[in-house]
Amino acid sequence: MANTNIKTFGYCRVSTTDQNEDRQLEAMLDMGINERDIFVDKCSGKNFDRPQYQALKVQLREGDILVIKSIDRLGRNYKQICEEWREIVKDIKAHIRVIDMPILDTTKTDGLIGEVISDIVLQLLSYVAEQERAFIKQRQAEGIKIAKEKGKHLGRPKIKYPEDWKNIYEVWQNGLITARKAMAELKLKPTSFYKLVKMYKENL
Repeated sequence: MANTNIKTFGYCRVSTTDQNEDRQLEAMLDMGINERDIFVDKCSGKNFDRPQYQALKVQLREGDILVIKSIDRLGRNYKQICEEWREIVKDIKAHIRVIDMPILDTTKTDGLIGEVISDIVLQLLSYVAEQERAFIKQRQAEGIKIAKEKGKHLGRPKIKYPEDWKNIYEVWQNGLITARKAMAELKLKPTSFYKLVKMYKENL
């Protein structure tokens, strides 16, 4: 039975050392994706055992569109990225759109030639992403070692609730303003806003 209610989902992934969560969230919101349809995992991309990603796949239906900022948000293992791509596109029959690489947009694939081109580009980019992951890991290890030798504190400072947090949080929770409006009122970036939301809910 054809899917008559086509939906667009966004997926973001950040590791503990990734600084690009804000960029990913903003890109999804700028594309008009409903914030409730954006799934975020905070873990390594070395495998696909990620709760939000798995929850997203359960919701994907034929014809739906999955948007990611870059190919390495799916993961950085060449074989697994290709397997996941083919499962979503060929088994589930959903579409994938990569913001940073417009050629990887299955909604625009026209016939066999377009499919072959997308497959070639996907495999090339997956391989490059895997190699880049190895280089990043090496650079991070070197940076941590140097920082420890210099006695520097590692990690980010803890964020605090803005003065009017409770009032604006409740207005947002009641659906009277959007998350973006709440962020603007509180002068918070998406990363800080959603981190405080999680902390606040856990302490209710």
